[in-house]
Amino acid sequence: MSHEYVSHTKRIWFVFALLSFVTTVEVILGIYKPGILEFNYFIGLNLLNWIFYILTIYKAYYIVWAFMHMEGEKSGLRWSVVSTVIFLVSYLLFILLTEGHYIFGVFKDSTIKWNF
Repeated sequence: MSHEYVSHTKRIWFVFALLSFVTTVEVILGIYKPGILEFNYFIGLNLLNWIFYILTIYKAYYIVWAFMHMEGEKSGLRWSVVSTVIFLVSYLLFILLTEGHYIFGVFKDSTIKWNF
């Protein structure tokens, strides 16, 4: 019983093109910073930051999906990995927003100046 060799060159180039496109969109948005995205806020952050978070999470998920071969695994294993990552990212985002708001309030209302 032998396995037939299957070339994955086309798939590798597709993944490369997709991740390059998403990265290019992030870089263009970071350089130009459209005013409609930068000055409109949603849940404490401007829309541009939300787009960066969403695109970064998409890239991370797709890297795990493609290069760690998660598409071929059973549904239970996929969901155990993905749900753990979603929980940890949500938790870290909560800490980032909560502590960032606290630090902003400390510097805004005190005599300590912004040194950075």
